[in-house]
Amino acid sequence: MSLARLGLTADQERLYRYLLRNPNADPRTLGAELAVPELPRVVAELQALGLLDEGRAPAPPVAAVDLLVQQRIEHARRQLDDLTLAWDILTELAEEHGSGRTVHLIEHVPGGPEVVRRVRALLATEPRELARLQLHAAHPGAGHDDEAFHHLLVRGLRSRTLLPTHALGHPDRESQVRHRHSLGDLHRITAEPVRNLVVVNRSTAFVQADPADPRAGALQIRQPGLVRILSDLFEGMWSRACDLDDPFLTPVERRVLHALAQHHTDEAAARSLSISVRKFRGHVADLKARLGTETRFQTALRARELGWL
Repeated sequence: MSLARLGLTADQERLYRYLLRNPNADPRTLGAELAVPELPRVVAELQALGLLDEGRAPAPPVAAVDLLVQQRIEHARRQLDDLTLAWDILTELAEEHGSGRTVHLIEHVPGGPEVVRRVRALLATEPRELARLQLHAAHPGAGHDDEAFHHLLVRGLRSRTLLPTHALGHPDRESQVRHRHSLGDLHRITAEPVRNLVVVNRSTAFVQADPADPRAGALQIRQPGLVRILSDLFEGMWSRACDLDDPFLTPVERRVLHALAQHHTDEAAARSLSISVRKFRGHVADLKARLGTETRFQTALRARELGWL
């Protein structure tokens, strides 16, 4: 079966299969043997796909196929996202038809209550996805009352809220966060800088008009490129954040863990972070104590199991 179905070109597949059979092949004769005139380009493409390492050693078949499948899935997801824009266009046209006015791609919204009203209206029509960055945990009854919000979740809404670590500092707020989390509005916490952001169905976003002045209202954004960027920003922060019950990982500890996993010696890892070996080993010792591990390998392995890497 050809790997073309997984996205490889004929030259890419020919080279990958050849190196699987002949891992010690002489790179100086590869181009002639395989009749691949642009061998360096094909090698670079396979390395970018993760099918060859820097030494041109091929990835094992299981890993290679998994990589290709995941890349095809991601490509299909992006295509589906593009197709969903058709429904956004339909909504926009219907709104223009019903109101008799132009729908602006970026519109100033006077205040918080109006943002809440618009978010509710969008979700009432199509409760697909709600993503929020919030500076503070919601108070009981803020935004959505529990009964109405639970009804949206029952209808299929996927809701996620990302909060800064200080948002859980008050017991009442932490209790409210855990309550909403139990309803299905999944919450995580982050040490990264947070600005208020709401993204509805990956098609409409709301941001604070002036980060320095909460009274300046918000901007409603429907421009697809900007909404995609804001959605990707949220997804990246969500993937790096911690679940409510996870021990929190600081940005420094996260960088130390990545350096630990990428470098074989403490000296190389410390150089990559521009810190002293002594300081690096101090961070690693703290991580070992938290994770209950004894070696560098065990620490990196446990961190991967927890999703920290």
